[in-house]
Amino acid sequence: MAASVFSSALYGQLFPTGEIGRLWSDSADVRAMLLVEGALAKVQGAQGVIPELSAAFIHRSSLEVQIDPAGLAQATGQNGVSVPALVTEFRKAMEAPEHAQYAHWGATSQDIIDTSLMLRLRQTLNTQNAHLIEMVKTMGAQAKKHAETPMAGRTYGQHATPTSWGAVLAQWGQPLADAVDELADLKARSLWVSLSGAAGTSSALGPHADETRAALAEALSLHDPGRSWHTDRGPVLCIADWMGRIVADLSGMGQSAVALAATECQEMTLSGAGSSSTMPQKQNPVGPSALVALGHHMTGLRASLQAAAAHQHQRDGAAWFTEWMVMPQIALCWAASINVAHALVGGWSPNTDAMISKFDGLGGVHAEALSFALAAEMPRPEAQAKTKALIADAVAREMSLADVARAAHPDLPSDLFDPHAGLGTAPAQARAFAERVNTL
Repeated sequence: MAASVFSSALYGQLFPTGEIGRLWSDSADVRAMLLVEGALAKVQGAQGVIPELSAAFIHRSSLEVQIDPAGLAQATGQNGVSVPALVTEFRKAMEAPEHAQYAHWGATSQDIIDTSLMLRLRQTLNTQNAHLIEMVKTMGAQAKKHAETPMAGRTYGQHATPTSWGAVLAQWGQPLADAVDELADLKARSLWVSLSGAAGTSSALGPHADETRAALAEALSLHDPGRSWHTDRGPVLCIADWMGRIVADLSGMGQSAVALAATECQEMTLSGAGSSSTMPQKQNPVGPSALVALGHHMTGLRASLQAAAAHQHQRDGAAWFTEWMVMPQIALCWAASINVAHALVGGWSPNTDAMISKFDGLGGVHAEALSFALAAEMPRPEAQAKTKALIADAVAREMSLADVARAAHPDLPSDLFDPHAGLGTAPAQARAFAERVNTL
């Protein structure tokens, strides 16, 4: 199910998933399902649901047997699920029908598939979280260093008021730190075991079905939801939403990086920038652009997953099939975003000379501060109108706002047009972020 641009030999380095990619291969899918089958047998053997000797044999076999996913393809296409063919091949490979008959006792295909999905999601989250934390810490160190490095803040793509490079890094990094903090709770709320039988009623699992499900959860280090969740895709949606938030934040960072590296701005230098096939002067912001593209891709994937969460009756094949196609891509898209951003953050450099140069010229970035300074002498609406008039005068006379304003109002504060004096809480925001992520 993972075949896509993420596994492409041509584009895989543009959207690198790293070690996460192998967790979403067909072989990993089969291995995870076998682990669930083996753990289920072991639990049922301990409870006396199936013979303990058979349970031990099945469990050991689940760890040793190798099943080729290609051999399951035709039957999966016919049955709509891979588990029937998997169980058949598993029983055959055990070469002990007296024990093999107890494999998959009372479970349904969805129990095995959903539980194996959670095993792979857990490993994906745990593995990639280390990269996420490392990236956030790098951003924190940079934010601390540049807490008071002034740059023009921008809203609607235009100069607004002064900020600092450190505060911008904090703006991008704080949501990522939130996500890191939420991960433990997310896993507790969403990494569920599934064991509810054919129609969610556990009818073939015996009178102690709840105890069997709880024991299976413990054996696999998953969480017992205490109920069937065959048609409740909330756990999957929660994980996808958490991943989607990270991708969205990194996509926004990518958009800003594209703008900051633009010829007209040049406030950021990117290492390993891409070249053009025909324009030698180009240093294309490939990494930031990849983050934006991954954000677009994630938007479509989440929309599909949301639609697939609506199941008819006790199971809905079409909805479930859609989730199979989409959820691996969500995980891979999330992993690729973190990997691209990790490389980007580790290699970019702020062009501080270009940043400070934006305060020269008209100096309109100080207009708000000027209006508040004038408001100390006159009503606020009058101060705002006066500021607009001063800006228009400065433009018409091709002078700086500071010179025009001081000529008209000599008593203005001496540091009013100093970028460092207009940073507000930007340095504190940068340092607070750096201190927070240092303990992750």
